[in-house]
Amino acid sequence: MNTFGDKWSFTSFGESHGKAIGGVLDGVPAGLRIDLEMIRGELLRRKGVTGDGLPVTGVSPRAVREPDEVEWLSGVIEIKNYELGITNERVSELVTLGTPIAFIIRNKDARPEDYEWLKYTYRVGHADKVYEQKYGLRDWRGGGRASARETAARVVAGCIAKQELQAKGIAIEARLVQVGAETDETKFAETIAAYQREGDSIGGIIECRIQGLPAGVGEPIFNKLQAELAFAVMSINACKGFEYGTGFGGVTESGSAINGISGGIAGGISDGTEVMFRCVFKPTPSTPKAGVKGRHDACVATRAVPVVEAMTALTLVNLLNC
Repeated sequence: MNTFGDKWSFTSFGESHGKAIGGVLDGVPAGLRIDLEMIRGELLRRKGVTGDGLPVTGVSPRAVREPDEVEWLSGVIEIKNYELGITNERVSELVTLGTPIAFIIRNKDARPEDYEWLKYTYRVGHADKVYEQKYGLRDWRGGGRASARETAARVVAGCIAKQELQAKGIAIEARLVQVGAETDETKFAETIAAYQREGDSIGGIIECRIQGLPAGVGEPIFNKLQAELAFAVMSINACKGFEYGTGFGGVTESGSAINGISGGIAGGISDGTEVMFRCVFKPTPSTPKAGVKGRHDACVATRAVPVVEAMTALTLVNLLNC
């Protein structure tokens, strides 16, 4: 399936080197003002571009060159601020109508011809072979739906969900906390650069914190909060592991040492304190060192941070029945 959620259902569509990617978000209440600057900023984070317009170390050249401009097709209306009673200025805002929100992001720097060689072979570590085994054919143009290009649509939908959560006092913040074995944030760039110089790649760990989430979110058995978060985050390309609270590190500690460290969740239900989880992203399998051509990240985890936040936001608006 390509749809996530039931209260706020999000369906993504499009292929990496097709005409466009995009999404349909249904269930969003009417009257929500969409912060377009926030969406632009989050898409820049996913591109791996800093506020100064400079690319982060190891980012795919294609990611930097794609403009990632959102075209709104339905579900929103442009209203002047003075019509909303906000100011007397004739500044426009997009406001949700309560109907399905459809949007696209056109692929401007697609190069399907670069992947002609993939018509006849499979890349190790990618979904090329299993897609063909499942469907009988595949989109060889950069992996099609299996490409991380698809996550740009998630970021747009997640931004809208974030804005609804912010109105309820809930904040989501993720950050890269480890690159390979390096945990010093000031050394992440040089660590990634070292692997890139060797024509190789490296993985990373992202930590996400949720503040302001009330107690009682999540169900006791099959829809535990951590299970829903893991389901969402593990759907992101290259994500290989999820932990919350003490996580895997807790196995080396005694019960008395870690008693009370919940990560904000007890019995599958939020306890009203800060929720914290971590997820690990594998190194990019396609590298010059492995003899694979293409434009790839030296560390995919750097650009996955806003995607983790987006999927977390979409999870929470569904659980909270916003």
